[in-house]
Amino acid sequence: MSGVGENQGVLSMKSKLRERITEQSNPASDSLDTKSTREILRIINREDHRVAPAVRKVLPQIARAVDLAVDAIRNGGRLVYLGAGTSGRLGVLDAAECVPTFATDRVIAVLAGAPASLDSSVEDVEDNSQQAVRDLKIVRFSGNDLLVGISASGGAPYVLGGMRFARSIGAKVVGLSCNPQAPLKPLADVSILPVVGPEVIAGSSRMKAGTAQKLALNMLSTATMVRLGRVLSGSMIYVQPTNQKLRARAEGILMRLTGISRNAAAKALRNSRRSLPVALLMVLKKITRTEAERQLHQGLNVAQVLRSAIKNVP
Repeated sequence: MSGVGENQGVLSMKSKLRERITEQSNPASDSLDTKSTREILRIINREDHRVAPAVRKVLPQIARAVDLAVDAIRNGGRLVYLGAGTSGRLGVLDAAECVPTFATDRVIAVLAGAPASLDSSVEDVEDNSQQAVRDLKIVRFSGNDLLVGISASGGAPYVLGGMRFARSIGAKVVGLSCNPQAPLKPLADVSILPVVGPEVIAGSSRMKAGTAQKLALNMLSTATMVRLGRVLSGSMIYVQPTNQKLRARAEGILMRLTGISRNAAAKALRNSRRSLPVALLMVLKKITRTEAERQLHQGLNVAQVLRSAIKNVP
């Protein structure tokens, strides 16, 4: 009888995998191994063209997630990504880039099996739902935070366990998956489900699904930071001038928004202790660093404070 039970379990798992679009075979890649290099690339590229339209269809859901993230951060919380494997690493990438781009520590990522899983395959960790709870407790996840569970198939136990925990403590939860029947849907306040279809290599969700998830995460974090006033027009006003390229970028923004020379921009940046928003306000209003810091801290939105200063320049 045990053999029958085991067989039924295997059949049940195979049935579930068939239901997951990320695990299905793609007719476009039939006989892929017999194709020339150019034809392989054309097939991949044709499939990649499905990604952006799929993401466009879920813009309303991404917008709702942005609103939740803005509310969380304004109330002292964070935007917290949770994932395993490729999905989790994409979360780590987006969160890491928010530091030099927006000078914020309000976007973090929790990756199953980290740090080993950052550059190595540690795929079995995604089956441990309780480990997600332990990992979230390590980063002191609270009801003020927003959790974004990322899973291409939408069924990684690690991600589902973390989402259940977040809900249990009153936090808002977003689910990001490329499976329209994702098991994470009932656990999410907002479900972002760009349907990109089966991969060129069945099950290799690092491809179209990974690209779709990266686009969605880029939109989520970027729009959130824009809403929070950490971008002025299209300028990265919180860029961290920690190397020659970034110093030149900061100086260029100062020159463009204030009309001063390169030398004057470099001096203003030094006098502001390398804070571009402070340097901008110092130059625009001809005030001291201390006064510029005070005015920026008083404003709810730094971009609005700077925009008002630009508008009122004689």
